[in-house]
Amino acid sequence: MEAVRENTFLEFRLDYLAKPLAALPKLKQFLHERSEVTAIATCRRAATGGKFKSTIAAELEVLEKAANAGFHLVDVELQTAEALKRGQLDKLRAHGAALIISYHDFAATKDLDGIFERIQPFQPEFVKVVSTAKHLADNVTMMRFLERTRDLTSVVGIVMGEQGIISRVLGLRAGSVFTFAAATVGEETGPGQIAVRTLNETYRIDQLDAATKVYGVAGNPVKHSLSPLMMNTAFRRETVNAVFLALQTSKMNDLLTLVREVPVNGLAVTMPLKEEILKHLERTDPLSEKVGACNTVVRSAEGKLYGFNTDVAAVVRPLERRLPLKDAKILVMGAGGAARAAVFGLKEKGAEVFVMNRTPETAQKLARQAKAKTFKRDQLAKTSFDVIINATPAGMLGVKPQCLLEPKEINARLVFDLVYNPLETPLIRMAREKGIPVVTGIEMFVHQGARQFEIWTGKPAPEEEMLRVVIHALRQQAEATRSE
Repeated sequence: MEAVRENTFLEFRLDYLAKPLAALPKLKQFLHERSEVTAIATCRRAATGGKFKSTIAAELEVLEKAANAGFHLVDVELQTAEALKRGQLDKLRAHGAALIISYHDFAATKDLDGIFERIQPFQPEFVKVVSTAKHLADNVTMMRFLERTRDLTSVVGIVMGEQGIISRVLGLRAGSVFTFAAATVGEETGPGQIAVRTLNETYRIDQLDAATKVYGVAGNPVKHSLSPLMMNTAFRRETVNAVFLALQTSKMNDLLTLVREVPVNGLAVTMPLKEEILKHLERTDPLSEKVGACNTVVRSAEGKLYGFNTDVAAVVRPLERRLPLKDAKILVMGAGGAARAAVFGLKEKGAEVFVMNRTPETAQKLARQAKAKTFKRDQLAKTSFDVIINATPAGMLGVKPQCLLEPKEINARLVFDLVYNPLETPLIRMAREKGIPVVTGIEMFVHQGARQFEIWTGKPAPEEEMLRVVIHALRQQAEATRSE
């Protein structure tokens, strides 16, 4: 069984089975043969977020028989425990199983201490409190709760949802006695759950301690970002005691709360926060100031934030390797942080830069600031460029598809798409079909990430290794998509 190879501490969600009682003899045999396994039996009712569509009495019968079959721990939700008569929980313990009393809030993170006080009278061996993240700061709420209660009893605390990954990775450090992960990708039993291999290999949760520095990619969307894989690989390769997380948010105050409270030592900033972050920085490098966008933040020991821009070089250098930029005619599509880096960086190299954006006013503002020109889409089919650059999220995995250009509008010697995921974006595919050389976003992504690593750690980045893991992950993803 693959799950046992990954981890010998397993939860069996009996409520996912059509007939849980019928499965218990086989599970008893399995536990007898696999003495190294520590097993939790859970049979959560539909009323409390599970899949078991029967009564409390039926749930209790399943759990009691599971304890009798050799399960080491049984999980009873708080609402069930509160509905039982005195002594009924003791039947579960009579078979030697330890008791977990759990509470799940699928809507928010609130009053964790109140929930803890409701659970305590049952004197379970483990208290499990699970909430849902609506904001990044909800992770801070959970970790403070774990720090307050860790010496009172054995507590497990997790925040569900895309924004709850911080609690899943850093929860053990804050005092959670264990955490939950999916056996494999695609077998998640809770929103935001991570596969056990990812927790162990990418995030190295067994090695995180009080001295581990925390970094993250901040913005929206970052769900499909490969920054955590790339940066955590670099940290492992260079033996840096650090972990890198995806911090999904569009709200600057939410992000700043997390940075202050965790604390977060550095950020890779992405859309839509690259421009807004500037006013919250103590100081920036001249490039960030000139461009009006920052993609790299360092937090000092005193808590002050300093900004850098590694995007500019990551756009300019791949192009410089391929053609002279002085007097090159370049079209930049977009007007956000990445577009600003491209426009300012290329103007500085003497290129003739044109800005095209869905919102003309934003394009005009950027062109005015960078001394570039604006360009209207209706002129595209009859105009040729040395380079066309996509600096919009169009084509990115997880972003609503939109038609960026028609094939007849791609008249260029070179096409550069700053989007790196998927491996082949619609724009890159169209350019290749027309026989136009391309630069994929991977080159920019790895280059700017390598410079970020060096700013944060003071060590040379293992750039080849970073590139290798990113390409491998994208190829695997492309193969999985093709086979679906």
